[in-house]
Amino acid sequence: MTEPAATSPHARRAVLARVRALRIAATTFTRPADAVAWLGAVQAQDYLGALWAVGLRLTRATELDVEQALADGSIVRTWPMRGTLHFVAAADARWLTELLAPRAVAAGASRLRELGIDVSVLKRARKVLGKQLEAHRCLSRPELYRVLDEAGVATANQRGIHILWRLAQECFLCFGPRVGKQPSFVLFEEWLPGARRFRGDEALAALAVRYFASHGPATARDLAWWSGLTLGESRRAALAAGTELSRETFSGDEYLTAAASESLGRARRVHVLPAFDELLVGYRYGGTFVDAAVTKRVRSGGMIHAVVVVDGHVAGTWARRLTAREVRCRIAAFEPLSADALSGAERAFERYARFLGRTLHLEKSTPRARK
Repeated sequence: MTEPAATSPHARRAVLARVRALRIAATTFTRPADAVAWLGAVQAQDYLGALWAVGLRLTRATELDVEQALADGSIVRTWPMRGTLHFVAAADARWLTELLAPRAVAAGASRLRELGIDVSVLKRARKVLGKQLEAHRCLSRPELYRVLDEAGVATANQRGIHILWRLAQECFLCFGPRVGKQPSFVLFEEWLPGARRFRGDEALAALAVRYFASHGPATARDLAWWSGLTLGESRRAALAAGTELSRETFSGDEYLTAAASESLGRARRVHVLPAFDELLVGYRYGGTFVDAAVTKRVRSGGMIHAVVVVDGHVAGTWARRLTAREVRCRIAAFEPLSADALSGAERAFERYARFLGRTLHLEKSTPRARK
């Protein structure tokens, strides 16, 4: 089954509903932890882009506000699902990881074997890192590598990051506050003592409600892609959520939502989204009911570019360059933007500049040649 055509009335309604559900068009969130908890998880291997992914979903915020939430532990960066770094709310870090990480661990087992990382290596790493983190509370990645190397656990040739990744999957450690420009690591139990636990169908139901409330309308296949669950598990999750979800069938596919009752106020029409935003990575088919040609233009290799969205339509990509006081942004539009769209884009970039604490220099938009 393929996604409905991008120009169909259903597709237009669906993508605009998603932009609202994802709290892109309008929001009432004032705290980073609330925005992250609403989404369930925010993909965060692009750290600076992920900060803006949170910031754009707040009524007013700066980059420092989001980093402070990471520093105080109300949100945390870790590997809860798909083997990929995400921000998650502190209270959700344990149950999401316990539910979703096992599949990533199974998928990564052969790579660990190639690197010679077995049960004995992990046991040794746990022992020496636990002792050091108890003494120092947090250590940077180079410091952890040095501890491991001195204990006879080699970290060269990507062994170090794979050991940390594997230990994060079992909620032994996670990222802590930044030390200068370096990420640090902390013991999970010490950093997140209030992290909740859900088990079995309770966890599946919680995941389904969280996902379809913030990403709907979406399908069980979308949930499977986003979470890393199997399709069968995703369907079971939707069933476990029961009447908390609304269902609509279109072209043979069931689309699910969880209604939100709050009024979000006046919606913005033009948005500048970071690389790997949930609008693009949160769905099996790319998330915006876009044509395959447009999807291809926002993806290259494993990268999903920062995009400009106009009325739910991906209108182009954008890039930035920072100076001491300015953020210089350039749009690569797919087609010429209307005067209204350009005006909306300028307002969206002004908001982004305020988030960074810089003034904006917006270069003229030029359509990007098709490949």
